[in-house]
Amino acid sequence: MMTRRSWAHRAGCHGETVVGIALGFVNRMERSGLPARPKSPVMRSASTSRLVCALASISNSKATRPPGGTSTDNGKLAFQPVGTLRQAADFLAGHLRLDPCKAGSYRSESSGADPADDFADVKGQEHAKRAIEIAVAGGHNLLMIGPPGTGKTMLAKRIPSILPEMTLDEALEATKIHSIAGSLMPHHGLIRSRPFRAPHHTISDAGLLGGGAHPMPGEVSLAHLGVLFLDELPEFHRNVLEVLRQPLEDGMVTIARASASLTFPCRFMLVAAMNPCPCGYFGDPRRECRCTAQQIHNYRNRISGPLLDRIDLHVEVPAIKYQDLASLDRGEPSSAVRARVSAARNVQNERYRGRRRVRSNADMSARDVQKYCRPDRDGENLLKAAIHEYNFSARAYDRILKVARTIADLENSADVRAHHISEAIQYRLLDRGMEAVR
Repeated sequence: MMTRRSWAHRAGCHGETVVGIALGFVNRMERSGLPARPKSPVMRSASTSRLVCALASISNSKATRPPGGTSTDNGKLAFQPVGTLRQAADFLAGHLRLDPCKAGSYRSESSGADPADDFADVKGQEHAKRAIEIAVAGGHNLLMIGPPGTGKTMLAKRIPSILPEMTLDEALEATKIHSIAGSLMPHHGLIRSRPFRAPHHTISDAGLLGGGAHPMPGEVSLAHLGVLFLDELPEFHRNVLEVLRQPLEDGMVTIARASASLTFPCRFMLVAAMNPCPCGYFGDPRRECRCTAQQIHNYRNRISGPLLDRIDLHVEVPAIKYQDLASLDRGEPSSAVRARVSAARNVQNERYRGRRRVRSNADMSARDVQKYCRPDRDGENLLKAAIHEYNFSARAYDRILKVARTIADLENSADVRAHHISEAIQYRLLDRGMEAVR
């Protein structure tokens, strides 16, 4: 079987040209010349308007031109179906002529979210909505804390409605992961909606990270370039939550077995929700909390400090007031919020142009933080006072600056100012102690 290096050399291509080699080609059936099982598009030729894919997978390859992609004259990508690796190499080397397959009508693969969900349906919770907008604009992780029935899950399920559209490269990347996992529906095209994954709190660490005798992607990889929502966060097993720390930091997860070691990408936005205490009513002005201080302490200690440090925004979602519930006024629609989010992401795309591992402010390295997130003098003094007052960790310091940079981007401000820093500090709720959640 050809290796990736020998295949690319035969095809006369550089590594950057090849999007990826599909398991649809590289399987045992190929050795005997049998057709590959259906998989997603596998590689892109030097002309970005053509995709080479397995003949059996052409029904999974129909796609119109996404933003940032290229298209043929008729506005659709041309697909070159091939039956074997040898045909693919000969085609890319110019030794074989193939008629392109016309892409049919586009059918989007489901992202796991209801397209009817809209932020206009959410009553009140303006502070939480603002935090969500900032989190999505910068790709930041978010934790919502509040009593039962205040709309935490409702808010989370509407996050996909304001996520920026996927580029062609992102759509291919996400589709390949879901194809490997076998979760693509027949006769559906590329995944064009960012994934939204919401596993139950009984999930195992293998289900979250991936694994098995033949390693398969877990929920963190299936949420790649999208959202991973963990409802009732303290109810997840402690070992399951702890394994999230490395993927959140590195954006990839490696599964090692005796026969092989596989690395799957997992750059996702973590959104979590939790009650403030076991009974759920600590700090609620209308319901009495039945928990002791020790019970509340033990409940919150189910989430370790290192994991909380990796969550950029902690926001309270309090009980909704009657006037908000009874109001007939609709809130701001998701389309308006998405427009602001997309504008902020465009600023970040320009800032990090050409850097594959940095796509948003949340991905910035320590050097990037020093370069792009330096506050003005008033902001620096404010941050210094906050660190002394709340004893923020070094990681929390970086997170505050990254969030402040995103707030500045939403305002189209080139500088990080004191009010950006002030708002970012407000979102470190749990770092300010138990009394802050009231």
